Amino acid sequence: MRSVLLVKTSSLGDVVHNLPVASDIHARFPQARIDWVVEEGFADIPRLHPAVGRVIPVAVRRWRRAPLSAATWREWRDFRAAVRAERYDLVLDTQGLIKSALLARQAHGKRAGYAAEAAREPLAARFYDAAYAIPKNLHAVERNRWLAAAALGYEPNLPLDYGIAVEPLAAPWLPAQPYCVLLTASSRADKLWPEADWLALAAALNARGLACVLPGGSAEERERAARLAAGIAQAVAAPPMGIAELAQLMAGARLVVGVDTGLSHIAAALGRLTFCLFAGSHPELTGVHAGETAINLGGAGAPPTADKVIAAVTERL
Repeated sequence: MRSVLLVKTSSLGDVVHNLPVASDIHARFPQARIDWVVEEGFADIPRLHPAVGRVIPVAVRRWRRAPLSAATWREWRDFRAAVRAERYDLVLDTQGLIKSALLARQAHGKRAGYAAEAAREPLAARFYDAAYAIPKNLHAVERNRWLAAAALGYEPNLPLDYGIAVEPLAAPWLPAQPYCVLLTASSRADKLWPEADWLALAAALNARGLACVLPGGSAEERERAARLAAGIAQAVAAPPMGIAELAQLMAGARLVVGVDTGLSHIAAALGRLTFCLFAGSHPELTGVHAGETAINLGGAGAPPTADKVIAAVTERL
């Protein structure tokens, strides 16, 4: 095996879930080149993995807003040229969508992905040269790994390894004392945790000598973070940061507590003690997944209480 192209474009958590695939392939085929097609907004994630060579961004989300514009067609041609610059031994689509399957079809090489009964969109399987029936009851991380193992002919029995490590962030606005990161924002309102519960948790963390850092992506999320930070004795609302900086921020944290968001998965992948709070979805197949340092609490329609989260967190401090 000389070269593999991974196709996993979005969303943030899904991209993080695919990192162990790069680790597994590199462990089995140390000399193989591993490239990765990913949405432009998430390109910093595969760039963190030392085994990933070329990261090839796409902008399907942005192109959809102006599909007939000259700029969209120019960028599409540039993407096709980039993805066809090398003939791959395997083009592996671990997303299982028609969109990702069509992107995989642009590359030269044997194309593989989930069988119709295993893919998120069954029609995607028609675009592969080889398709594999991977059980749907596995965690997303393990489904990706099993698919890669089936396509490349090895046993899926390697230790879980996300393969990423970053230096902790050095910034003048960070607390001087040890800190934790609270990820309070989500794109879905049903995934949010009550602000009163965040304040209760933060007070418990302050009492144990930890300051709280609250990031936010959009203006609305940063406003929420600032509002919460104002009600916490030792806290700071973080300035706007990109994904790479956020990874550095979490790398330096004693622990991370977050709702069901892609950033929580990055924290777990970095080996931080991570508590993921579920309110609008179930954690069994898509929760944080990194052994004993990744703890999922709650579920769809049953968010964890503040007392339960405080007890779980303080037990591990």
